[in-house]
Amino acid sequence: QVHLVESGGGLVQPGGSLRLSCAASGITFKLYTMDWNRQAPGKQRELVARISSRGTTTYEDSVKGRFTISRDNARNKVYLQMNSLKPEDTAVYYCSTDRGGSVYWGQGTQVTVSL
Repeated sequence: QVHLVESGGGLVQPGGSLRLSCAASGITFKLYTMDWNRQAPGKQRELVARISSRGTTTYEDSVKGRFTISRDNARNKVYLQMNSLKPEDTAVYYCSTDRGGSVYWGQGTQVTVSL
């Protein structure tokens, strides 16, 4: 059974940084593309960043240059380093992966950017 657990969220001031982690189990982690997504209040969930099994990364336009996705295959973890945070980055952040056409999600971690 695929299990994803996010951590690292919290309250941060504008301009600050946070590092999110997602621990995966139930999959051969190194073979899978991993995604970070977010859902702000009243908005649809959106893909923020993606890292392929080979380490190729893609980002949503609003986070380019500020967020960095990375992975540690030895630890079965994917990370999202978030710098220069803005109030509009406030959301619940989820990691996810697609295994055989089924998308698996973690429970999410809240990120709040506010004074």
